[in-house]
Amino acid sequence: MAERVLEPFVTTANRAGLTPDGVSVLAFVFAVGAGGAYTLAGTAVWGIGPEASLYLVGAVLVFFSGWCDLLDGALARRQGTDSRAGDLLDHVLDRYADIVIVAGLAAGTGTYLLGFLAITGVLMTSYLGTQAQAVGLDRVYGGLVGRADRLAIIGLVTVVAAFSSATVAGLTIVGWLLVFFAVVGHLTALQRFYYSMAALS
Repeated sequence: MAERVLEPFVTTANRAGLTPDGVSVLAFVFAVGAGGAYTLAGTAVWGIGPEASLYLVGAVLVFFSGWCDLLDGALARRQGTDSRAGDLLDHVLDRYADIVIVAGLAAGTGTYLLGFLAITGVLMTSYLGTQAQAVGLDRVYGGLVGRADRLAIIGLVTVVAAFSSATVAGLTIVGWLLVFFAVVGHLTALQRFYYSMAALS
């Protein structure tokens, strides 16, 4: 299904002369833009002021970043240029993209401790997925929330944040999003660790 949806975009990118590495870099640029928008967004007021529009801008940029992240691999397969170097570049840029997006969310709400916990959860999830491969297993993608899910959730929540400044227990919806990533990220990392250890036993 995903391949069929991507097909016209892969064809267009190929005809435009884009390379998979170029698309990976573009995905990162969109992520940096999203992080910047979230940093400046602060607390949104329903339908009023620039803060609301910045959350919406961030959501759109997150969508474009995630779309490019899907596109680069499909384009590499189309062009027959998929390689270990390209895979490495993609993963490094993905991790930096995760950092700037989550850090932007934390900076915009001033919840730096939650941001730290969320970033470490996200990074440990990704680390455990690839570390399994380093010890001879297949790369692990399982767990509660993968990267594609995470980007989709960020986009949806920040669209809602553009229209609501409500707080629960002193946290906005973006603050609770960081709590979610902090808890679920580390749980997903532990799930992957458990799976890998069981496979090695």
